[in-house]
This record gives sequence, C-alpha cells and structure tokens, in this order.
Amino acid sequence: MKKKSERRSKYSFERFASSVTKASGTTAAFMVAFLLIIIWVATGPVFHYSENWQTFLSTGATIITFLMVFLIQKSQNKGSLAIQLKLNELVAANEIASNRLLNVENMTEDELKVIHKYYTKLSDFTKKEETLQQPHSIDEVHHLHDIKNEMEQELKDTEQKNEDKTS
Repeated sequence: MKKKSERRSKYSFERFASSVTKASGTTAAFMVAFLLIIIWVATGPVFHYSENWQTFLSTGATIITFLMVFLIQKSQNKGSLAIQLKLNELVAANEIASNRLLNVENMTEDELKVIHKYYTKLSDFTKKEETLQQPHSIDEVHHLHDIKNEMEQELKDTEQKNEDKTS
C-alpha cells in the first residue's frame, strides 16, 4: 500500500513540475507577471513607496525564483534523459554506429575529451575521402588508422588516472 501511494505522489509531483514548467513559459504567464509588476508599481504611491512595499515584491520574486529553479531543473533532467534514450536507440539500431557510445553520458570529462579528439581526427579523415556520403564509425576506421589505438590507450590512461585519484 505504501509503495502505491509513494508512486502516485512521485508521479503527481512530476505532472505538477511539468505543468508548471510548461505554463511558466507561455505568453499568458509573462503577461500575468507583467501585470503584477504594473499593479505593484501603481500601488507605490498608496503605500508611500515604503520599505514594506519594496520588500513585498523582492520577497515574492525571490521565493518564486528559488522554487522555479528546481522545477525547471527537474523538467530539464527528464527531457535530457528522454533525448539520451532516443539517441541510444538510434545508435543501437544503426549497424554502422559504434555501440561503445551508448553509455557516453556516464563518462568523465577527460574521457569525453579523448573521444572528441578521435572524432576530430575522424572528421579530418572523411574530408580526404572522395565522397562525404561514405559513413564511418569508430569501429570501421579502426583498421584504416592507428589513431584509434592511440586514442584507446589515452582513454585507458585517463581511466587509470581517475581510478588512482579515487583510491
């Protein structure tokens, strides 16, 4: 029973976060916020531009901004994960593509730099080809160049350094 209510609560929050994020990016939301600022400015003379009058908007804006940061980040995380899964599906479905990149989002920045360097060299290689229509993957070019071996060794060295740092 408890798991069901926790799951319902979790999904309710996800729906809420998604709805608020979508709604906050609309023209209507902007117009409401703009109207509230106009009303706040118009009430300035009524409250003699007091410190409480100024603090009201400042506090409200701070609270809303603080909460929106977390809601938007949650929505961004979900969107990024969905895009990553779609890209993983495309890589996995393409027989030419290297499946080694399926878990690329979990690599360290140093490991990503090594792979980036390899793709830069792969790009240079394809520019020398007669046609740009010919596909190349990490695995396909392996037998054509020793670059991959160098990059793999650099990647292993980077992984070893990272393991040494955590030990």
